[in-house]
Amino acid sequence: MESALYDFTQWMLSIPPLGAYVVVLMIAYGENLLPPIPGDLIVVFGGYLAGLGQLGLVWVVLLSTLGGTLGFMTMFVIGRRVGDAVFDPDRLKWVPKRQIKRVSIWLRKYGFGVVLANRFLSGARSVISLTVGMAQMHVGKTTLFSAISAFVWCSLIAYGGYALGENWERVGDYLQTYGHIFLALMGGGTVFLVLRFWWKKKSARNLIKDGHGRN
Repeated sequence: MESALYDFTQWMLSIPPLGAYVVVLMIAYGENLLPPIPGDLIVVFGGYLAGLGQLGLVWVVLLSTLGGTLGFMTMFVIGRRVGDAVFDPDRLKWVPKRQIKRVSIWLRKYGFGVVLANRFLSGARSVISLTVGMAQMHVGKTTLFSAISAFVWCSLIAYGGYALGENWERVGDYLQTYGHIFLALMGGGTVFLVLRFWWKKKSARNLIKDGHGRN
């Protein structure tokens, strides 16, 4: 993987600026559909190229934002069309159903806040966009919040590559560590919400039983 990424970045160094811009746009779009694509690292590398004077930092941010938003909304549309068929055990076996159920809990709790935070939830972005579509959430608001999320995130990581220069790969290490920690925290939060819901439901049943007992 590291060798392939090195070869890819060396290739980007050799192509004209217009070609590099197209690559940033397409990779930012594609990572939403195929999560293994290292979209964030390419945006960081775009920031590094901006530091070398080969690209414009503003264009790197805008194109990666556009690609990320379009990718998010593509998965959103797929989610709207597929709907609850995702949970059919004999269909769409490639879809991570457990993660979708987890994101559904987040949506019930935080609503569009999940869309706003989606770019910061490394490893869950495509699942979030798919689940938001399944939930039939408002198209306009979803587009706006996903664009804001992409813009803020891409600005941060592109500037990281711009500022670190030759050490731009360190941003990738930070992103990987950050992603693991954040997902672990969100996973713990999900367990907490489920347990709290279960406890409230159990308490309500006990109150009803006590009320019947007194009668």
